[in-house]
Amino acid sequence: MTEFIPFNRPYLVGKETENILEAHKNRKLSGDGPFTALCSDWLKKKTGASSVLLTHSATAALEMAALLLRIEPGDEVILPSFTFVSTANAFVLRGATPVFCDVREDTLNIDETKIEELITPRTRAIIPVHYGGVACEMNAILSIAGKHGLAVVEDAAQGVMSTYHGKPLGAIGDFGCFSFHETKNVISGEGGALIIRDEKNSERAEIIREKGTNRSRFFRGQVDKYTWVDIGSSYLPGEVIAAFLAAQLDEAEWITARRIELWNTYYAGLESLSKSGSIILPTIPEGCVHNAHMFYIKLPSLEIRTAFIERMKALGIGCVFHYQPLHSSPYGHSVGRTPQPMPVTDHAGDCLVRLPLWVGLAPHMDRVLNATHNCLRDLT
Repeated sequence: MTEFIPFNRPYLVGKETENILEAHKNRKLSGDGPFTALCSDWLKKKTGASSVLLTHSATAALEMAALLLRIEPGDEVILPSFTFVSTANAFVLRGATPVFCDVREDTLNIDETKIEELITPRTRAIIPVHYGGVACEMNAILSIAGKHGLAVVEDAAQGVMSTYHGKPLGAIGDFGCFSFHETKNVISGEGGALIIRDEKNSERAEIIREKGTNRSRFFRGQVDKYTWVDIGSSYLPGEVIAAFLAAQLDEAEWITARRIELWNTYYAGLESLSKSGSIILPTIPEGCVHNAHMFYIKLPSLEIRTAFIERMKALGIGCVFHYQPLHSSPYGHSVGRTPQPMPVTDHAGDCLVRLPLWVGLAPHMDRVLNATHNCLRDLT
């Protein structure tokens, strides 16, 4: 029987178990132990941020950012509709209204030319999402934010190891949020990190992450007891998660290089279909260095996409669509605002399909490429 090629297969570098055993021997499992510090220091050095706090997910990091900005009912935040629900939920939980913006045709990132028309006196923040690890047009976004006194929270869940004009994603705005979910490039099963640009926000972020207490200061000997001092929740991951992540971070550059090789193979192998008009390939703008988080193609219609996915599955290859736009979802429609047409977002929701991309896929690439060509020959 032909081996099934899954859409995703988590890559293990080999040292994860060793690190977990060491964490067990340390008898420090609840978080903020040696491995947590190791990961935070690695990310701080890599991003150049003032502070980095590990979290149990990128969702948690986004929620912390909303708390740090003191988002309240009646506030508005501007974000793309073509994103994961956590981007909106983190702010909706604080009572804010998500204002949905269309995305760019080339990168599927928030269309920076359409942001300013969405700003009202109630707008508090812009939430750019770096889709597929490809940077949004951050210079323009920061300029708009500065002009109107708005915060910028980067949803860089897919952006670890990517840069924008030499600047690491996640460390360009006021806050950045990483994900280490098993579908990402560098993983810990579940996990995330909050990147803090301005040191003045670090102490309160630490308090929010520790359930609103100054417990971390107590353990450092800075106070003689700890108590409830602010709003917060339990956003700190366990030390076992950090131990797993530390092994992955040690190999982050190697992992990224292997994924880029696969991405480039896809692009070269499918370029003829792009030139014939059968598909649209991803675009990497000048000044953006991506991390090959995903490889997607856009097909002409929902019907063709549905048939393509079914045919690839019949050939033993897992392909998936991606986000269903938030502005047209039941809850997004009820709590958000969509003041402008969303043609690019709607088209991406109907026509985008992601091809398998994981370290170890290289021996199967010819099979995937041949199947893609064969399936599309009769459909487009």
